[in-house]
Amino acid sequence: MKNIIQLTAASFLLMLLPVIASAQENADSLRENAVNVFIDCWRCDMNYIREEIPYVNYVRDVREADVYILQTTQSAGSGGQEYTFTFIGQEEFEGKNDTLVYYSNPDETYDITRQNTTKMLSMGLMRYVARTPVFAEVEIEHLGVSTIEEAVDNWNYWVFEIEMDPDFELEESRKSMNWDNSLSASRVTSELKYEFDADMRFRRTTYKYEDTTYVRDRNSWSLDNLIVKSISEHWSAGGRVNLSSTTYRNLRAGFRFTPAVEYNIFPYSQSTRRQLRMLYGLGYVYNNYIDTTIFNKTEEHLFEQSLNIAYQVQQKWGSVNISLEASSYLHDLSKNRIELDGRLNIRIFKGLSLSLNGGVAKINNQISLPKGDLDEAEILLELQELQTAYSIEGGIGFTYTFGSIYNNVVNPRFGRGRY
Repeated sequence: MKNIIQLTAASFLLMLLPVIASAQENADSLRENAVNVFIDCWRCDMNYIREEIPYVNYVRDVREADVYILQTTQSAGSGGQEYTFTFIGQEEFEGKNDTLVYYSNPDETYDITRQNTTKMLSMGLMRYVARTPVFAEVEIEHLGVSTIEEAVDNWNYWVFEIEMDPDFELEESRKSMNWDNSLSASRVTSELKYEFDADMRFRRTTYKYEDTTYVRDRNSWSLDNLIVKSISEHWSAGGRVNLSSTTYRNLRAGFRFTPAVEYNIFPYSQSTRRQLRMLYGLGYVYNNYIDTTIFNKTEEHLFEQSLNIAYQVQQKWGSVNISLEASSYLHDLSKNRIELDGRLNIRIFKGLSLSLNGGVAKINNQISLPKGDLDEAEILLELQELQTAYSIEGGIGFTYTFGSIYNNVVNPRFGRGRY
């Protein structure tokens, strides 16, 4: 009986082979006529895009694409996001390039943003699809007549945000509670940028060890004000005022005022694609400590200088993000900190990509460390900052993908990975 069932199944599959081959032939024919597209995007819902824009081929390698699309994002003054789509034609579309921008509202749901960004993608692809036989599969529809009216901003560009984020974790011998609150207000125009942030964080950990219950707290709060004036396409100037308190850094109360000037080698209008910014600040610092520091200080007045250099670029071959930060106290230049961080993503050749990330810091400016030894709980629970001369972190990754260059199919069944 088992052999009969197997023979019947095999015969059925043989009967289906011509149908499958014919369907595959039609699919391949459609792919040969469609535009090959590579979308370079970090947080795109590719399944949704494939379903909404089925008249192009989505390829996995930029070298197989007729059109390379780079999506970049940055925060907009409204509290939403600016989505920039850069279309670069390749092969027969060489030289046919375009840039489209979509601004999301801060109160938009994820689904609305996803719909609108995908619609922008579709519109940008029309100039390429129109030059292929697949144009007959696409219909362009006007939803109605809209009246253009001048917008009146009753809030005068001000945007406010309040956030409360309590969470807890319970185990038999350990429990923890975290409470984060924040308030922000901002007003961003092309000429002036103002941001205010208030944060409060409370963390309590309770644990039992050998019939004894221990309670440990880690608290902090901060008020941060930033104002920046646009001077030109390359220059800007501003300042930051900060009030803070943190048990982790042995700081009962701190005040920091730092005027600064910034120069961007590339115009700010190109910031979504490339930046090379250099910022220098010189400011005043006042610290009032919870415990006497290792330098026998309970409070001190200081002057500090800082230099930040940031380089960012996104291209077809990958992306680079590098930042260098250096600071020192003017009364003693040996009390300084230098930190270099970077992330590199490179498409080496078809199917193979390399990612590198890392950071290294030389630390000589821990002036707020408390005098005396820390107990075991403070170290294990990271309640107090530890003395260190350096920090190093990093990672490397290789990805190699091979097989079909097309990935048009969407199949969400059982999700991905374990279930």
